[in-house]
Amino acid sequence: MLLVAYFILALTVLSVCAIATNGAVQGGGAYFMISRTLGPEVGGSIGLMFYLANVCGCAVSLLGLVESVLDVFGADATGPSGLQVLPQGYGWNLLYGSLLLGLVGGVCTLGADLYARASFLTFLLVSGSLTSVLISFVAVGPRNIPLTPRPGRNGSSLPPRFGHFTGFNSSTLKDNLGAGYAEDYTTGAMMNFASVFAVLFNGCTGIMAGANMSGELKDPSRAIPLGTIVAVAYTLFVYVLLFFLSSCTCDRTLLQEDYGFFRAISLWPPLVLIGIYATALSASMSSLIGASRILHALARDDLFGVILAPAKVVSQGGNPWGAVLYSWGLVQLVLLAGKLNTIAAVVTVFYLVAYAAVDLSCLSLEWASAPNFRPTFSLFSWHTCLLGVASCLLMMFLISPGAAGGSLLLMGLLAALLTARGGPSSWGYVSQALLFHQVRKYLLRLDVRKDHVKFWRPQLLLLVGNPRGALPLLRLANQLKKGGLYVLGHVTLGDLDSLPSDPVQPQYGAWLSLVDRAQVKAFVDLTLSPSVRQGAQHLLRISGLGGMKPNTLVLGFYDDAPPQDHFLTDPAFSEPVDNTREGGSPALSTLFPPPRAPGSPRALSPQDYVATVADALKMNKNVVLARASGALPPERLSRGSGGTSQLHHVDVWPLNLLRPRGGPGYVDVCGLFLLQMATILGMVPAWHSARLRIFLCLGPREAPGAAEGRLRVLLSQLRIRAEVQEVVWGEGAEAGEPEAEEEGDFVNSRQGDAEAEALARSANALVRAQQGRGTGGGPGGPEGGDAEGPTTALTFLYLPRPPADPARYPRYLALLETLSRDLGPTLLVHGVTPVTCTDL
Repeated sequence: MLLVAYFILALTVLSVCAIATNGAVQGGGAYFMISRTLGPEVGGSIGLMFYLANVCGCAVSLLGLVESVLDVFGADATGPSGLQVLPQGYGWNLLYGSLLLGLVGGVCTLGADLYARASFLTFLLVSGSLTSVLISFVAVGPRNIPLTPRPGRNGSSLPPRFGHFTGFNSSTLKDNLGAGYAEDYTTGAMMNFASVFAVLFNGCTGIMAGANMSGELKDPSRAIPLGTIVAVAYTLFVYVLLFFLSSCTCDRTLLQEDYGFFRAISLWPPLVLIGIYATALSASMSSLIGASRILHALARDDLFGVILAPAKVVSQGGNPWGAVLYSWGLVQLVLLAGKLNTIAAVVTVFYLVAYAAVDLSCLSLEWASAPNFRPTFSLFSWHTCLLGVASCLLMMFLISPGAAGGSLLLMGLLAALLTARGGPSSWGYVSQALLFHQVRKYLLRLDVRKDHVKFWRPQLLLLVGNPRGALPLLRLANQLKKGGLYVLGHVTLGDLDSLPSDPVQPQYGAWLSLVDRAQVKAFVDLTLSPSVRQGAQHLLRISGLGGMKPNTLVLGFYDDAPPQDHFLTDPAFSEPVDNTREGGSPALSTLFPPPRAPGSPRALSPQDYVATVADALKMNKNVVLARASGALPPERLSRGSGGTSQLHHVDVWPLNLLRPRGGPGYVDVCGLFLLQMATILGMVPAWHSARLRIFLCLGPREAPGAAEGRLRVLLSQLRIRAEVQEVVWGEGAEAGEPEAEEEGDFVNSRQGDAEAEALARSANALVRAQQGRGTGGGPGGPEGGDAEGPTTALTFLYLPRPPADPARYPRYLALLETLSRDLGPTLLVHGVTPVTCTDL
């Protein structure tokens, strides 16, 4: 048991030494180390548990001291050396414990200097007592030691019994090698390895005493490792020596029946009592003052709010007497329990949780491979840290599975509470370093040469001018990403040569706050460029890393609609922000300029807008243009379910409506991309209630039903559930429409603008007519009820390629405006890469 205990302690000491020599350690000891490594949530929860462990440890030491005093001076003391002067009973025992707690608390309240002097005095007394005991083992001859008589079954006394001090005897050693567990004298339960280890381990928990006093040490980084290692080695030597001498000279009966047998074999028994009492007082003072320092550090960090506010009070000399009184009161409550060994098991589990956290902190720092983790103490590795964590957790559950599970549950609840309250963000989180290390490793393993179409997912780059007007589009794009990369891009106009510093870097904080408040899973990428078009090219080329780079550009539609300020109406942005805690940021309304006034100049011209679309397609990027996304109801953009029972349609037009003649009645790569994006949107909980409708335009020489049949087969292979409807395209256009030229559509046609405009108006009327038309009574249609029928929530339209001649860009944009006018929320999509697969 001793070797197991010190094996765990040694592993933890190595971790403590490593962390303590890697930087300045302030007050709070182990709590400070854990919280500044694992963060305030884990550090605060474990720090509070470590504080409770010290509080209970102080109570255990005081109960042990009361027990040892009453063994000699108690009225019920029946041993041969009992003086029987002190009354006994639960109330009296509590009184004695409270008086001793008053003595210990008084010393700790007066400050660390008095505690240090008292500790040194108790060290001298214990050393003298220990020396006398060691000499007695050799100097005293064999003797029989009377034991406390046991009452008989009928109240009669049993014959006197004796334990035997045999002197050094190999037979005595051999007889003592077995376990031979007996009943616990306080609870009557049969003891076992775990319960005895729990009591034994309490005698080894002082390794953090020096670390807990880190705020009072002149040079903690030197004193903590040196003092802790020397203390552990010294106490291990003393324990091993006492265990060996006892097992060689005292029979099992004496060891089990007389807990004060050192007195019976001592040359001068009172010196043994002095040593025992000094040891218990020293341990209780160490636990109480350590607990007060931990509590003061917790209160100073303001993790638990007003609950720990009294613990912030300090004297002029810096002594946290408020925390001492706070801890004093809690120890008094623990003394009410009175069951020493029961408390010992809980205390041991709490200590092991704290030790495991210290090992985990060091392990995290080692695995993170941060360049600034350079401890001057190097006798450790990640193997020792990991073994320390595993050993602590294993012993926790061996000692008391219930207490171990309860402690971990308590830690989780406290961590959740601290996470909900928010904590300081300036401490540095090792989790960020670990994430960086792991992400870098796996990004290197993400080989773009091994990409396969069946694992394709959209990776979006959304270009945003002012997020005040783009908030609905921000959330819609977040729904379209399907676990893929999502980057918010913004171009700041300017030339770095003419500026004293980069204006982009200070903006990142505001954009990251925007991502947090909008609750979207997006990265932020900002750039400085003389024009928006050049900036868009920069972002398309350099956004992302390795195999995670945008494959789809998302833009808001370029029209004359007055910009809206969605910050004023969105609940997430209209609620006040608590900026009182560390890490708070100014309100987002002050970080982004107000929306552009109607009629004011734009940063992007229509020519450059279309050119940006053309640039993206040249770079083999898919393009999505979003129009009227602000008209989407808020429940459609929420993170949860749609929250409405009304049926809605998502309409998909996978064919080019600006190609009136000669176009296929079947979808191409771009049309399949539209289907994929619409299907992905339907996977989002907020869109589960929406029904997908696909409209096919009949070709001039194609019989009705042929294209629909082929598409239904394809949809079945792609596992897409949708309603397919055929519409006759051309019935609304004027007779004698001119044929498009070699490229087959009016976008690139050299015919007059009037014909192209008429075609766009006709296509727009066709789409609007289908939006107002229900699904009827056919398969997939609504079942009874709603008189108005389902409405179209979102429309996907085929986006034609921009013309090859830049002079036609304004005409192209005008055609798109006419095509998508008054359609409600609309996505014009052009896909250039295959995204669907029918293979397994």
